[in-house]
Order: sequence, then structure tokens, then C-alpha cells
Amino acid sequence: MSVNRTIIIGAGQAGAQAAISLRQFGYDGEIHLIGEEPAPPYQRPPLSKAYLKGSLDRERLFIKPETFYAEKDISLHMSKRVASVNSEAQSVELSDGSELTYTSLVFATGSRPRKLPVPGSDLDNVLDLRTLSDVDSLKPLVGTGKSAVIIGAGYIGLEAAAVMIELGMNVTVIELAPRVLARVTSPIMSDFYHGLHTKNGVDIRLETSVSAINGTTGVESVTLNTGETLAADIVLAGIGILPNEEIASSGGIDCENGILVNEQAMTSVPNVYAIGDCARRPLVHYGRVSRLESVHNAIEQGKIAAAHITEKAHPKEDVPWFWSDQYDVKLQIAGLSEGHDETVVRGSLEENKFSVFYFKGEKLVAVDAVNSAPEFMTAKKLILNRSDVSQNDIRNPNITMKDLMAKA
Repeated sequence: MSVNRTIIIGAGQAGAQAAISLRQFGYDGEIHLIGEEPAPPYQRPPLSKAYLKGSLDRERLFIKPETFYAEKDISLHMSKRVASVNSEAQSVELSDGSELTYTSLVFATGSRPRKLPVPGSDLDNVLDLRTLSDVDSLKPLVGTGKSAVIIGAGYIGLEAAAVMIELGMNVTVIELAPRVLARVTSPIMSDFYHGLHTKNGVDIRLETSVSAINGTTGVESVTLNTGETLAADIVLAGIGILPNEEIASSGGIDCENGILVNEQAMTSVPNVYAIGDCARRPLVHYGRVSRLESVHNAIEQGKIAAAHITEKAHPKEDVPWFWSDQYDVKLQIAGLSEGHDETVVRGSLEENKFSVFYFKGEKLVAVDAVNSAPEFMTAKKLILNRSDVSQNDIRNPNITMKDLMAKA
């Protein structure tokens, strides 16, 4: 090719960040951003919170105004799907038969919801909560006195439950595991969020599954494995997501529960990168590889790929961080608690203002901070700098977060 051309497959947070960073880093070649959805790149976290509630306008979801892309000479290809990638020819074929060649290719294909393996899951008003169109379909259905059954007690399901309760709905959450948030946090946090939702009127059924969704054209009720039937105007599925790796895999790129990349976000094929939810990346602060499903990860990897394409310095990598808003409770998470062997609680669970610090041996690896921003910020810096902090330091109420920050 006589011209540099970067093709980014996927127009979510990661893909948009890669395009933005390429221009910021001085890339003067063509940039083509290809997305299956009709809307320009937007933020996903507000979908199950402020946007569903109606307190955030649609335009405020967009990462950049649509005019930005034209101003920066970034070609948007919306409502387009990539059919295949030929890494030897360095070409991408779209579903309409058109073809583009590239000098660099970035997979930002994200992830998709797991489908409910339940009879009746194809009925009207059985919805996922992943895309803007999902929530646009859901918003007219919510309202005072209506009944919702949410399958899955992860963050998305519980965030939606909180909004629906605030909108005056009857909400039942069905969870197969013995506790809410079982895959992502500790029993301390699970117990707290179970109690929070129960106090607000959510009916939580643990160690329970849905055996059938009933109705003629639209959902009318849900049958549980216990034999009980629950009336339902809406069924919301939140049973996890899968990485969109199939196009990469069929193109000869190494995948294993995600597209495998190195620290520069490079795949096993030259000039091909993967970023965001779809990428299985090295976690430099933890010495292992994993997929991360977060805004932080999408933005960070977008910058990393763009820096490598433009031969700029590798951006400093932050500690993974996440957040969740439910009712008047703000949860901020720094680090990854997987593999911890000790927890230290600081603050008051009764007052909804506390933090759970996670240690692996003597090493602080993560914190869950509930309405406790100083603990979140301090722990993030301590983990980032691999600072020595003891469990007794955390337990001691006479040692402030400012004192601990000084150790970072």
C-alpha cells in the first residue's frame, strides 16, 4: 500500500479511543472505524443507570459529537459488519461485499451477552441490557406497578433492579449461585448488596433458575425450577458476556477466551492489534493474563495500540478500576481481588460507608470502596506503586488515608 491506513473493527469505547489517540499522536494516515450499530461511539455504563432512568439525554452518551470524526478525518462506517479478515493480504471484507486493505488493523469487537438457554427466550419483552437499542427498547416498557424478572445478579442486573425499583416497579432477581455478585466479589460485599436490594424491595431468589418463559407473543410469566410461576411484563437477561473473537480466530489469529495480545496490544499476526473486552491481555501489576471488561481497560488499551502504531512511548498502565452506582450507593473498585486470602474492613457497613481491602499474603491487591472515595484513590495508588502497607495499618482508625497516601 502506498498510504497508511488503520482499520478499527468495533466502534465502542475502545475503538473510538484508538481512533482519537491515533490523531492525538500525530498519525496522518487514513482511519476507518467500523461499527455494527447505527449510533456513533457511545458510553455503555450509563445505559443501565442514568439513561434507563431517564436522567441522561441520548446525546450525552456519545463519546464525541459526530462532527468530531469528520473534523479529524476519521471515516465512520456505521451499521456495517465485517465478514472476514485476510491477514496475509492485509484486507477486510465487509458483509456488503466491499473490501478495504490496511497497514494496521485493530480488533475492538467487544463482547456480546450470553443467550438464555431457556424455552420462550425469543418472546417479545425478553431483553438483554448491552446496547443503546436494547435500552431504547426497554425504556417504554418500564413504569409504576409493572413487574420485571431479572435473570442474573451481577452488576448489570443489580443496577437495572435499582433503577426499576426507583421507577416504582415490582422486581424479582433470579440467581443460580448461592450469593449475588458471586463471580466478581467477596461474600462481605455480596451480603451488603443483598441486604441493600432487599431493603429497597427487590425479591432476590438465590440458587434458583428459570426453566421457562411463558407467553403467546410477549412474555407473561416465568416458571422457576422450583415450579413457582412469577408474573412478568419484562424479563431482563444478565448472565454474563462472551468475547467477540470469531472473526479474529477464523483469520488465523490466536484466541483463548479472547484475542491473545502482548503488552503492546499486538496479536499473534503482524500489524494486527486487539483492545477492550475482546482482548486477553497481560496484567502488568498482577503477573498474569486476563480479559478486563471496563471503561478503564478500553481507554488504556486504545492508547497503547495507538502509541505502538505511531511509534510513541508506551503509556503508563494504571491499576484496573471499575465502578457501580446502585440507589445512593457508589461502589469504586481498584485492583483485582481474585486470589486474595485476607480481607480487612474499614468503616461502617450499617452507614453504607466502608471499604473492603483485599490482601494476598502481605500484598494489597484490591479494594472495594462504598461511598468512600479517599479509600479508593489511596488504595489505587498503593497498588500501582507496589507500596508496603500492612493489614494493621488499614485496621488502625488512627491512621488516616492521608497518612497511607504518604506511603505510596
